Amino acid sequence: MTYAPIGEHGLIGDLQSAALVSTDGTVDWFCCPRFDSPSVFASLLDDRKGGRFSIVATTPGTVTKQMYLPDTAVLVTRYLSERGVAEVLDFMPVERPVVASDHRRLVRAVIGIRGEIELEARVEPRFDYGRRSHKADLDGARARFESGDQTLRLASTWPLERHDEDVHARFTVRSGDRGGFVLSSGAEEDDLVLGSGEVRTLYDETVAFWRNWIERSRYRGRWREAVERSAITLKLMTYAPTGALIAAPTAGLPEQVGGERNWDYRYTWIRDASFSVYSLLALGFTEEAAAFGNWVRERIEERSADGGHPLAIMYRIDGSSDLPEEVLDHLDGYAGSRPVRIGNEAADQLQLDIYGEALDAIHHAERNGLGMADSGWSALSRIIDWLEGNWDQPDEGIWETRGGRQPFVYGRLMCWVAFDRALRLAERHGRPAPVDRWRDARDAVYRDVMTNGWDDGSRAFVQFHGSDVLDAAILMMPLVGFVAPNDPKWQATLDAIGRTLVSDSLVYRYDPKASPDGLQGEEGTFSICTFWYVDALARSGRLEEARLTLEKMLTYANHVGLFAEEIGLTGEQLGNFPQAFTHLSLINAAINLDYQLDHGAGHPEVIR
Repeated sequence: MTYAPIGEHGLIGDLQSAALVSTDGTVDWFCCPRFDSPSVFASLLDDRKGGRFSIVATTPGTVTKQMYLPDTAVLVTRYLSERGVAEVLDFMPVERPVVASDHRRLVRAVIGIRGEIELEARVEPRFDYGRRSHKADLDGARARFESGDQTLRLASTWPLERHDEDVHARFTVRSGDRGGFVLSSGAEEDDLVLGSGEVRTLYDETVAFWRNWIERSRYRGRWREAVERSAITLKLMTYAPTGALIAAPTAGLPEQVGGERNWDYRYTWIRDASFSVYSLLALGFTEEAAAFGNWVRERIEERSADGGHPLAIMYRIDGSSDLPEEVLDHLDGYAGSRPVRIGNEAADQLQLDIYGEALDAIHHAERNGLGMADSGWSALSRIIDWLEGNWDQPDEGIWETRGGRQPFVYGRLMCWVAFDRALRLAERHGRPAPVDRWRDARDAVYRDVMTNGWDDGSRAFVQFHGSDVLDAAILMMPLVGFVAPNDPKWQATLDAIGRTLVSDSLVYRYDPKASPDGLQGEEGTFSICTFWYVDALARSGRLEEARLTLEKMLTYANHVGLFAEEIGLTGEQLGNFPQAFTHLSLINAAINLDYQLDHGAGHPEVIR
């Protein structure tokens, strides 16, 4: 076995968990029953010990192609040979109403298109990241896999054969044949015997769910296909029972193949998810934005009076913040990229920017009619009071560096946003607040950034006080209204970023050789930074440059329109995949650039 490129995958899910399916028809990543549960299939991280559910063609000369069924999260893998063509439709039915449960269903529908083609299915689970053994019971076209207190059941149209504690099936699919496999967990389904109608019913219900959902999008701009695929991808990464948006459905995928930058992203970052509120509301998905807003407010109310800094930077999808980091030494890692980490010790870092991002999301939600109760305002006020006394602390920064705390300019910028949005909320709604103190704090942060965040030698705003390192996070300055897009200092910074961090439209987040990263190796260009660059160019009146940069960036999407965290030197996807940060920034950049092109650069209505 070999490792499929990270970008050679599509994503399916049911709003509680998700799976990756490679272009050769292999489910090589699936955590069950939740996004952050231990994996059942993880050959993506170890092709020998990780486990997989593959459907491969044994007919010589077969090639595969992959696509999404339009306007859905149903993934179609096509098997094409001179003798015949078949399709496998992979999806996970969404339970309605959505309630937290351990009942997952992964459906692999098989359809004969023309001629005939021979296929082989292999179901080889490896529970708990491959750390627990299992037993298999086989009964004709049904199988049961048990490992401790976890059970998976498999129903098949075709007879199954035991191979040790795994099961295989070899079968021929002819034109017009319909069948498939259903792998399920949780609630017992002993009566599930696949006939001609069961898979079709699940398929029809799933297609209807996704098409009804995406029809609610009000985006009609120039990049509709990319925006709507990004919206579906964000929805797939939302844990519907709580409204929490995970950063990515994967763990351990490397930012540099063979390197050590391998993190677990199956959690909810305050930062990432806050940015999503702007995207969701702009597209008209008010229900999703409100659900996440409620989730954030619950975290604020839980932590606002604990005596420490009020918010953790990330949480599990259920709101808990216990994320101890652990190395899985028994796994080789993707293409030998070790260590493989689960959990994330960055959860304990101090990252001051999250308060600005959370307040900006709450402010934007309020402007769109999603009001805040008195208990929420009281908790938020306590956070701003805490920030008033702590905004000038060094922190680890947006990029979660592990080289020690620094007075990061982006953190100060977003502290300014937190004070500014809190003042706007208080004044607009007549809420009680020490507005004079908050205003003084906001102004002090502004003066600090303008004075200490600017480097005369570089003629640019820099990464942290006293440095000359450029940081693409500074691209957020005009996006949040901190500087006017035509400010000479900003124009000089934008030019410096273009010279130093931009490579043929792709943007590095910083120069790792000069930044306090604390890690070995290099990384690719950071995709969210490229979309921020598009937005910053547009707001600065450089519309043609912004449009060309966006169009170039869209060529780096994979075959089904998905992006990982980073892009390598030859256009390959790097890091955890797909990445919510990337897709939400794509949506924002497309919406804002559309608006600028239609109404003129710098139009004030586009500023948050």
